[in-house]
Amino acid sequence: MRRILTFVILAFIAATAVAKTDLDRSVVLEPEDHMAEASKLATTFLTKAHYKKTRLDDELSSQILDDFIENLDPNRVFFLGSDIRSFESYRNALDDALLKQNLDPAFTIFNVYSHRVAQRVEYAKEQIDREHNFSIEETFQLDRSEQPWAESEKELNEIWRKRVKNDILRLKLTEKETDGIRETLHRRYDNLSTRVGELDSEDVFQYFMNSFSAAIEPHTGYLAPRTSENFNISMRLSLEGIGAVLQRDNEYTVIRRVVPGGPAHDDGRLEVGDRVVYVAQENEEPTDVIGWRLDDVVDLIRGPAGSQVRLGILPADSGLSGEVETIDIIRDEVKLEEQAAQKYIYDVKADDGSFTRLGVIDLPAFYLDFAARARRDPDYRSSTRDVRNLIRELQEENIDALVIDLRNNGGGSLSEATSLTGLFIDEGPVVQVRDPNGRVDIEADEEAGVEWEGPLAVLVNRQSASASEIFAAAIQDYGRGLIIGERTFGKGTVQNLINLDNYSRGDENKFGQLRLTVAQFFRVNGGSTQHRGVIPDIEFPTLDPDDDYGESSLDNALPWTSIRPTRYTIDGDLTALIPVLTERSKERLDANGEFRFLMDDIAYFREARDQTEVSLVEEERRAKIREREEAEETRKAVRRKWAEEGRDTGIVVVERPVRTDENGDVVDPEAVLASEPLDGEEAVNDEEADAEEEFEPTDVLLNESLRVIRDFVSLQSEMHRTAQVADEKRLEQEVN
Repeated sequence: MRRILTFVILAFIAATAVAKTDLDRSVVLEPEDHMAEASKLATTFLTKAHYKKTRLDDELSSQILDDFIENLDPNRVFFLGSDIRSFESYRNALDDALLKQNLDPAFTIFNVYSHRVAQRVEYAKEQIDREHNFSIEETFQLDRSEQPWAESEKELNEIWRKRVKNDILRLKLTEKETDGIRETLHRRYDNLSTRVGELDSEDVFQYFMNSFSAAIEPHTGYLAPRTSENFNISMRLSLEGIGAVLQRDNEYTVIRRVVPGGPAHDDGRLEVGDRVVYVAQENEEPTDVIGWRLDDVVDLIRGPAGSQVRLGILPADSGLSGEVETIDIIRDEVKLEEQAAQKYIYDVKADDGSFTRLGVIDLPAFYLDFAARARRDPDYRSSTRDVRNLIRELQEENIDALVIDLRNNGGGSLSEATSLTGLFIDEGPVVQVRDPNGRVDIEADEEAGVEWEGPLAVLVNRQSASASEIFAAAIQDYGRGLIIGERTFGKGTVQNLINLDNYSRGDENKFGQLRLTVAQFFRVNGGSTQHRGVIPDIEFPTLDPDDDYGESSLDNALPWTSIRPTRYTIDGDLTALIPVLTERSKERLDANGEFRFLMDDIAYFREARDQTEVSLVEEERRAKIREREEAEETRKAVRRKWAEEGRDTGIVVVERPVRTDENGDVVDPEAVLASEPLDGEEAVNDEEADAEEEFEPTDVLLNESLRVIRDFVSLQSEMHRTAQVADEKRLEQEVN
């Protein structure tokens, strides 16, 4: 099963966190008095106000138990089979316990877990100091989530012997000395014990309530008071850090999203799916964070603007057996201005030598300065206002077509998705929103006129979600433009934050918040963006539709469904063009070297992701590393050859955004270029430039999208001319 525990929803206990304990004595955590009322309030909202009609019965009780155990021990390396059997008495009893505000079962399970973790930590530390033979043919099971529970301590010890051996080998492959390896691993496992004292009853309560909410639907969650504060901080534009959203995945903290306009986004090295292994402040010693609580990792990474943080990263495409890389990032504020829409202009050459001028607007988020609008500031910022201004500027540049780039746009304001759609349609419904009672409200563009009437395309990928999907779906349903790229994320639900303190009898703020799914989006044609996402008209063959990312990969995600279409007037019919555009694009991609590299990377990523066990033979592991390094060197050599051949890609960057500092000075004086070759054929303007930077791969999917749109414009022109000729002949016949 696949579960995403994001900082926004479930920033709570790490999978390997333990209660304060040793082998002889355990500190038994118990529920606090106020938790009974908090659980009552949460239970009421989860069963009465959630979009999904839910009964708290034996079936849900069974799901909650499985979810709670899986979240505590997802890799099945702490609990024994006898522990799991002892918990079976709760399988059909947790519903009754919740209705009676009895939290004892959750704390009983957690206290057993904390004791087992203490035992494992002690055994692991013993293994660190032993000698290990890395020439013996044996493997370590990386993923035990589907394996049987260990039936004895001896069986569990063998699992942990191999686990520690793998930890040692991974550090050994980085050429770390034996003493350094042992020191690092002792510190890693000591951290588990050190962090024990920071766990309290609130943590256990939050963990259990999130198992309850996750058993209903993945975007619903409980946030304890401390987590609520972290959530509020993450929503403020003045947050200082690196600009990344984190999630838990087993023992690792994983990059869930890189925030546009933030330091990590500008740096460019941090990728979605990368795992954070350690964090270091400035020049201090790194702190190993494997197994840490998510909110504590966030606290380490967050810091004042201008300070440096170093992250030890296990890249997403390397698998769990890969080599750790160090990325240093200067912290800064993630500002609204840096997330604003930006424009680019490209001239794309056709086969006959003519050029098609394309305007591209990169929109990282559907943003709106609510505070400025509330105080009636006439110049408040919004994505719609900014895009309208950019369109007018691009029209002055005589563009032939407009592209809205929504790749990696995770959404934002619903009202902005509606008003942005209104720039391209002349009034009409944009999205339907259905509440838990089945009532459907329609969000519509009520402003007459359009800002851009010409050819339009929207670029999307798997990380385009929510408001991005609403916009893309509306453009597609109206036949207003071409959707190009990958299938979108598939999040078609609406969440509200409910402050439980507002419903308590006391004055203390101690009950936390619920993030509750309260509605679902539907397209104007009646279909949903939920689960399936938006399927592009021209879909690039990159990710599988059911890839291990997106709404369809989440446990208990709401299924796709449909409602009655609303009335809307279709603007155009592009179906006749799509087969031709698809075939031309396929021919180009099959012959595109950079695209073949991309597909090789995707294949490598899938292989690494699906790897469930790894060899503990040192030479085999080193051979894998050498194989990857040699493949990368071969790729660099090919790119050098392309550059030497000076191939004409037929795409020229006419203009791109100029970034300025706080004083208005241009940060990158070469930001406006007369020409820039693409597709990996970088021109070498500086002979002393670093070789890796000279041959940095370019955005192959954007480049192909531009060619698709060039064809789109050409075909539309041909169809228009054909229609004109037909009209003229018909008129001539009528006259005669």
